[in-house]
This record gives sequence, C-alpha cells and structure tokens, in this order.
Amino acid sequence: MLLLLAALVVPLLLAVGFFEGRKAYWDSQVRGMCEKDGGVKVYETVRLPSEMFNQWGQVNFQVQTKQNAKPLDDYYFEWDIQHYLRGNPEVWRNHFKLVRTEDKKILGEAIGYSRRGGDFPGPWHESSFGCALDADISVLKKHIFNSTDGEQTK
Repeated sequence: MLLLLAALVVPLLLAVGFFEGRKAYWDSQVRGMCEKDGGVKVYETVRLPSEMFNQWGQVNFQVQTKQNAKPLDDYYFEWDIQHYLRGNPEVWRNHFKLVRTEDKKILGEAIGYSRRGGDFPGPWHESSFGCALDADISVLKKHIFNSTDGEQTK
C-alpha cells in the first residue's frame, strides 16, 4: 500500500517541481531583462495648459497608435511586442515610444517584460509575472505631459 502511494505521489511532486522550477527560471530571466533596460525613460517633457488635463491629472485627449493617428494629431505612440518564448509559458517584451508628430522626435520610452503561464496543468487561472510595473503608455504620458500652472500631473 505504501509503495502504491509513493508511486502516485512521487511523480506528482516531480511534475509540480518541474513546472515551478521552469516558472522560477523565466521569472528570473524577466527580472534580469527589466534590470537591464526596463522602465520609463523621458527625453523631453511637454508643458500643456491645465485645461488639457482632467480632474485626475490625465491628458484629456487621446494619443493614438501610429497606425490610427490622424494627420492633425500632435502626438502618437508606437508599440512593439517582441516574443522570447511562445506557448506555455509565454515571455515577451513591450516597448512603447511616445512621438511628437511634427518632428518625429521620441519624447519618451517605456519598456517592460512579462511571463504568463507555465503552471502545473489544472482548472485554475494561469499565473503571471512582469516588470517594470510603470512601463505602460498611460504612465509614460503622465511623465511626459505636465501642466503649465506648475503642478505635476497626478
């Protein structure tokens, strides 16, 4: 009986250990890539009248992707996703660039890395890990656009 129990439990423990070890490896890789170049980089800030911000300090105009930007839009953003591993788990890099349309100058960049999945199979939701947490276009806009009344956006 004890031998049968061990024959069932040991493979299960090995399988769980394999999946958890693989997730830990990729989380470590993601963390290392974030330390290397993740986060927000601002090259130029833009001062705008306070009426161009809503009550929460966010710009009250849309910044479209380059593909959706109209000729009269002052700014657009580019978004590139680079996959390092597809499947289960999946590992990728998000790279956002906020660009001024007039001169095509990159005002800032946000770079983040993510891992999704790689869990032991089951009915539960897959896990994920990512960094830098502020590497998003909405956060990048907050760093670039400032009010002319001297207040930082919230």
